[in-house]
Amino acid sequence: MVWSYRLVAPYEFERLELPEPSPESLGPDQVLLRFLAAGICGSDLPGFRGAKGKLPGDTGASAAEMIGFPIHEIVGEVLASRHPDHRTGDRVVGWASGFDGLKGVVVADGNGLAAYDPALTPALAVGLQPLACVLYALEQIPDIVGRHVAVIGQGSIGLLFAYAAKALGAGHVTGVDPIDRSAIGPRFGVDSIVRATSDRWVSHLDPTAKPGIVIEAVGHQVATLQHAVEATAPGGTVFYFGVPDDDSYPLSMRTMLRNNLTLKSGVTLDRARVLRAADAFAREHRDLLPNYVTHTFGVDEVQAAFELAARPDPTRVKIAIAGSEG
Repeated sequence: MVWSYRLVAPYEFERLELPEPSPESLGPDQVLLRFLAAGICGSDLPGFRGAKGKLPGDTGASAAEMIGFPIHEIVGEVLASRHPDHRTGDRVVGWASGFDGLKGVVVADGNGLAAYDPALTPALAVGLQPLACVLYALEQIPDIVGRHVAVIGQGSIGLLFAYAAKALGAGHVTGVDPIDRSAIGPRFGVDSIVRATSDRWVSHLDPTAKPGIVIEAVGHQVATLQHAVEATAPGGTVFYFGVPDDDSYPLSMRTMLRNNLTLKSGVTLDRARVLRAADAFAREHRDLLPNYVTHTFGVDEVQAAFELAARPDPTRVKIAIAGSEG
């Protein structure tokens, strides 16, 4: 028997003991992982709050039927594998492909996993999965070097965008968030820390000082994308990151057209490659992950971990949930 969690009501987890899946149950390219650690992502929070989000694991069934939901950022030890790149005993990081990572043993698609620096604890290695997503997104944005990059939202993803953009050569990074990030922002390469909502920031923005690249890293609302469009300098690029809660987002096509803007978005592809790129990036920037993972909870503290993730806290960046070796 192995531990697992399920949501039984908004804001409430229940811990269960369930039979362990067998190696014989694996399909092609799947691996069986012993849970070492997991990360809480902003896209996990609608499910925790009781809203029906857009994560693949949110099938429309009642929350109580979705064992292990909504965790997808996972670090584990391979117990069995039907994937050619992963062998028993390997330690890997990546996606819990069923968005069901809150279990002592997890079945995952091996194509979304990669080995990581053995010098990292599993709790720190959790940061490699969101870092991989950020690096992939930045690959889609041309000409970052020397540019003014603004990131709306200075949560765990927004701060990663700031750090990576600066490391990749951005000339100036502005971070916008209503939560006070003055103590944390400089550690992530933020040159100008703006404590404001995005609409107030835009309303006071000097038209001659607009950033050429604006990244919307808030998610879960429609208005901030329009604010990103309004904030971008003529000829610039807007990147929308995250899992949208709504199918349709209104924005001003007049502004897009008149200012010759480019809007980009997309899911992370080529996952094993970008996980390896994230591992290499973290090896080069040894200060990143220790500053990034600010809170670690044990597997018996899942409720408390999600409660912290669901409320504003200027000291919180990334929350990890760690097993006995985390």
